[in-house]
Formats: sequence, C-alpha cells, structure tokens
Amino acid sequence: METIWKQAEALKPELIARRRDLHTHPETGWTEFRTASLIINELKALGYEMHFGAEVVAEKSMMGRPSVKELEAYMKRAITEGADPVLVEKMAGGKTGVVGILDTGRPGKTVAFRFDMDCNDVEEEKGEGHRPAAEGFCSTHAKAMHACGHDGHVTIGLAVAKLLKENMDALNGRIKLIFQPAEEGVRGALAMVDAGVVDDVDFLFGGHIGFKCTQADTLVTMTDGFLATTKMDAEFHGVSAHAGAAPEEGKNALLAAAQAAISLSTISRHSQGSSRINVGVLNAGTGRNVVPDIASMKIETRGGNTEINEFMVKEARRMLQAAADLYDVKVDISLAGGAPASIYDKELAEEIAALVKEKCGYAHVLTYVDMGGSEDCTYFMDRVQKRGGKAAYMMYGTPIAAGHHNSHFDFDEEVIWKAAATLTELAVKYSA
Repeated sequence: METIWKQAEALKPELIARRRDLHTHPETGWTEFRTASLIINELKALGYEMHFGAEVVAEKSMMGRPSVKELEAYMKRAITEGADPVLVEKMAGGKTGVVGILDTGRPGKTVAFRFDMDCNDVEEEKGEGHRPAAEGFCSTHAKAMHACGHDGHVTIGLAVAKLLKENMDALNGRIKLIFQPAEEGVRGALAMVDAGVVDDVDFLFGGHIGFKCTQADTLVTMTDGFLATTKMDAEFHGVSAHAGAAPEEGKNALLAAAQAAISLSTISRHSQGSSRINVGVLNAGTGRNVVPDIASMKIETRGGNTEINEFMVKEARRMLQAAADLYDVKVDISLAGGAPASIYDKELAEEIAALVKEKCGYAHVLTYVDMGGSEDCTYFMDRVQKRGGKAAYMMYGTPIAAGHHNSHFDFDEEVIWKAAATLTELAVKYSA
C-alpha cells in the first residue's frame, strides 16, 4: 500500500488551491463563518460526525467578541462569498468553532488535533514583489490578512481529514479534528475547552507553520516556553466640563489613564520567572477645550507560568483602581483574552521524533524549540494534561517571506502536505 507520506504528496495541487482560496477570503476572530462553513461541508462529505456552533463554543467564555452589528455584517459577507446560509445561521453570535469526529468503531484512544482559523487585522501588501499579489490570491478584505499561516493550518486539517479516511484500517479509537476561532489575541480556545470538546481526549496535538522554525524540510516535535498571558481592556469614566470656564466641575479620565499607564510599568518583576506587562493602546478625550470624561486602555500581562501571570494581573488591577480613585473617576476592567502556560513533555517529544524519522521524509527533526510568546492552544493542552492525557505543540518548518503578522508574510506551501502526513502518522500511532 502507498505510504501516507506519498498519499499526502499526491494531494499537493489540491491543497495549494485550498490554501489560496482561504488566503483570498480571510476572516478575523469570531467571524470565520465562510471558513467554518467550508470545513463543515468538506468533513460532512467525508463522513465525519459534525459538531459546531453552540455545541462546541461556550458563549460565557467567548472573549473579545465583535458587536452584534459587526457579526451580522460578517455573516452576510460570508454568504455572498459562498458560505452555506443554513450553517452560517447556526453559528450566529460568532460561534464559529467546528469539531469533526471520526469513530473507527474499534477500541483505542481518543486523539485530537487542533487547527486555528482566524486571520490578522493587517492590510496585505499589494505590490508585485509579494507573491500572493503577483499570483492573484491576495486578500480581498480590507485590513484583514492571513499573516500568520492559519490559512495553511486549516488546509493541513482538511488534508488530515482526507488522509485519515484513506487509512481507516490503520486507525483505532476516535479521532477529533478541532477547528478553533479567534486564536489571535488568545480569545477562542477557552470557549471550546469550557464546552468540553477535549474532556475525553487522551492525546492532543497542536502546531504552527514557521515562527521559530523557518528552515525548509524541518519538523520540531515539541515547543516549550509558552508564556501565560491575560489581555485586559480598561475603560475610565469621569465627568466632562468646560476646560476654561468650569474645569473644577470635571473629573479627568485622561489623567487617570495616563497615571495608570505609568504606574503599571512600576509593578515589580517576579523573582521566580519571566514577567511582562504592556500598555499597547491608550485613547482619551473628546475635544481640546473639554475636560476628558472618557479614556480606554488595552493592556496585556505575561508570565513564565500561570502563577506569575496571575500575580501580574492582580497587581495591574490594583494599579488601575488606584489611578481611578486618585482622580475620582470610575474604571471598568474586562477580559479580552488569555492563555495559560504549558507543560513540556520530553518523553513524548522524543517518541514523536523517532516516529517521524521512521515514517516521514524530513531532512531535519528537532525535539525542542522555545516559543517565548503565547498561544491559546495551551488551554487545550492544559485541560488534557490535567485529566491524565498528553499533549504536544509542534513547529512545521518553512521559509517565510517576512515575519508573522507582517503585511508581506507568505510561506512555502510545500510545508502543508508534509505536516498533514505527519499528523496522520501520529493518529495511527497514538489511537492504538
């Protein structure tokens, strides 16, 4: 029988076409209606058991969701671009998560693979030096671009779905394909975890194109160093007044926010590991001659582990409230995103490396890379590990045209079929 590696390679033209279609129609977090509709229909056609919408997304845990009006506009756009209207309606409210299940009917483990779907808020480069522009698959949506490779991740997931069906006789147990919305801003995974989608999972695998692995024909079998993170929005509310005639009647939200921005930077760093805080956005005021009654801030904390990050969050909340009290204004703090740290499993990394060296054709197989950032796949990993399972996050090596989240980003599409073959081999091994 033809090897999985060869089967995957034969899919290459189809996979490139799929990736380019997704690249042309990028969708930001919680608005992936077209992408999710496409996934559902393809997996249904292959015979997968399908779960989506409110079944797999817990509304109470959705973070950083667009307004109802924005979501309705994105639903309409998706339908005009070919999405199934019935499926789109079932995902109303931004519940765009999808889970496809392949039950072999044989005893074995439950193995899950997670793929993120959303794009970045980036205006794509339109110059001829940018391959998607030159070859006609540039984003058609303003200020939206697949600048992180999630179009490739979705394509990998759909390729895995097809390869699993072709190799049913080699599988056992149940395989779950999880397509997650809103990874950017680490907003989406928690809602799927809280819906219970990985509560029965024995092995969970995630991964990313490029990033810390930009050498062609390379696989990293385990990524570590994920920083726990929390994203917060703070809204200060004061009282407006004429800045010349009656300034004493005002309560200045701008000054409270400015004080908070400075104070947040004075939080002591933690002795037990990495700790970070950043104020990325500060907007305030309404006019030159008005005491500002409104101000808003976008803040993030990070920590080398979940406990350190929780320390940073607690201190940040204290500083925000203190600044508001100082200027006698109110502050509302809301959660916009977050992710825990991850646990590195050296033994699993080495097992995967041994498998791919035997079954796959990579020139380079590495067992470790340090992430140094955050990714909400760690919510899935953490839940599986706490319930006695194992989890790994891999890096699929590919040269990239520019850094992730850059308007010139692009990658070598050869990485897609190789990653799909690798994940299919993992399904065969770990479902037994």
